[in-house]
Amino acid sequence: MNRLYEYPRPQFRRQSFFSLDGIWQLNGKSIRVPFPPESKLSDFSDTIEEALRYTRTFVLPEGFHTENERVRLYFGAVDQIAEVHVNGHFVTRHEGGYLPFFGDITDFLIPGENELLVIAEDTLSQNYPYGKQCKKRGGMWYTPVSGIWQSVWLEAVPECPIERIRISCDLSGIDICVESELPECTAEIPGIVKTVLPTNTSVRIDVPNPHLWSPEDPYLYPIYLRTQSDTVESYFALRTIRADKQTGRILLNEKPVFLNGVLDQGYFADGLYLPGDMSEYERDILRMREMGINFLRKHIKIEPEAFYYACDRLGMLVMQDMVNSGIYNFLRDTALPTIGFTRKSDKCKDGKSNPRKAFFTRHCIDTQNHLFNHPCIIAYTIFNEGWGQFNADEHYALLKANDPTRFYDSTSGWFWQKKSDVDSVHIYFRNKTLKPGKRPLFLSECGGYARPIPGHMFNPNGKYGYGTADSENALTSKIETMWRDMIFPAIPKGLCGVVYTQLSDIEDEINGLYTYDRAVCKVDVHRMKALADKAQHLAQIPKEQ
Repeated sequence: MNRLYEYPRPQFRRQSFFSLDGIWQLNGKSIRVPFPPESKLSDFSDTIEEALRYTRTFVLPEGFHTENERVRLYFGAVDQIAEVHVNGHFVTRHEGGYLPFFGDITDFLIPGENELLVIAEDTLSQNYPYGKQCKKRGGMWYTPVSGIWQSVWLEAVPECPIERIRISCDLSGIDICVESELPECTAEIPGIVKTVLPTNTSVRIDVPNPHLWSPEDPYLYPIYLRTQSDTVESYFALRTIRADKQTGRILLNEKPVFLNGVLDQGYFADGLYLPGDMSEYERDILRMREMGINFLRKHIKIEPEAFYYACDRLGMLVMQDMVNSGIYNFLRDTALPTIGFTRKSDKCKDGKSNPRKAFFTRHCIDTQNHLFNHPCIIAYTIFNEGWGQFNADEHYALLKANDPTRFYDSTSGWFWQKKSDVDSVHIYFRNKTLKPGKRPLFLSECGGYARPIPGHMFNPNGKYGYGTADSENALTSKIETMWRDMIFPAIPKGLCGVVYTQLSDIEDEINGLYTYDRAVCKVDVHRMKALADKAQHLAQIPKEQ
């Protein structure tokens, strides 16, 4: 692994770190963790219908922790339900397959070899967020992943550690809250300030001569937080983002920016939910930047923090989708809305006590809190195309209150309600005249033209897309026509961004700019860059009234 990404929490680094990635046993057979068992890179390559029983032993390095420290066992993500035991003792239980969790195992450790057991259950229950995973994969639904699919590691922490950091930024400084049972900590921004802060309350730190973060100049400030017994290394950036109704523009650092994006679903041919090396995130980002793409819509999946760290470092803007739960209906949620028939209300008729809906709401808040400090994240999508949608206006108010530093696309595609920072539309198959309204208009999905590349297809018989092209020139020309006929004319009227479907092919979907294995670029990079440059130029012109 690229050492830059070796530590799983780049925004919360401690010196104490012991990785448990590597060879485990899964139901009596060897598996490479953290790759999901359905993937090639796991060396398991199978689907398990029953409970998944992961086991391995470990010996702590000599001097890993002192008698006054605690040992915590961390999991990046386990899909969907995980129960953890050490040396026969229950440690913790976690529900939901996309967020990190930990357990304190200090009292269960023994000298020498320790035994770790993780029992994972993944039925693809629609009570939990599941994204694009489907038991019967095909079309726009993909191979499911089960069990452990992110890193597992140990840390030694003091009795009263720094638990969390929350950093809100603007153009002149930060508001920082450090959570700990200790009353104070020292914050140091090297070369700028070193000060003592009270914990568990928000404190303002002004930064002289601020160096702003942007895609062109993604400057990150390091920050060190220290208590009597704990040290955490993190970073932050200075930037603001908002959707401005008056100008019909997205304003980054109070300057208009056109969001020229692609749909990024985070699937990889050999690792499914996980790349073979975390540096592959950099590869994808840099390739998109070559095309003038400054924005990724991370589609109904939460990535390992290495992805967001790469975007922070390389200046890639991100819209993070909340991961959907609930029942999908093709006719109701896709076919009819595509031709203009949409329901008018999404009121929750079965009560807020419904466990699926209650879990989704909690998961949204937990997602925000988990990703809050990443400057690359500028927006959230709450519901996509009505999948599991309920009470969108209430969710907008709740999530906006929890994180007012981003803008929100409440209902991406259709089933609009009253509250959103942008009007969001999906257009496939044919170009339409876009008519911005009172809010900035966001073309949050479009294109999706298929181009098969023999020898680089997951399924030679699966050719899913929204129109076809048989050559690099033909595909690039179709994209240029879409921009000429639909996108460029709408930018002066208030179109603030566009998301092309998609970054790469995924299984049967062959509508990526790259093949699934990332081996072949299917478009002319220079012509794509020319489209991006023209869009940014048009976005600087005041909106037509």
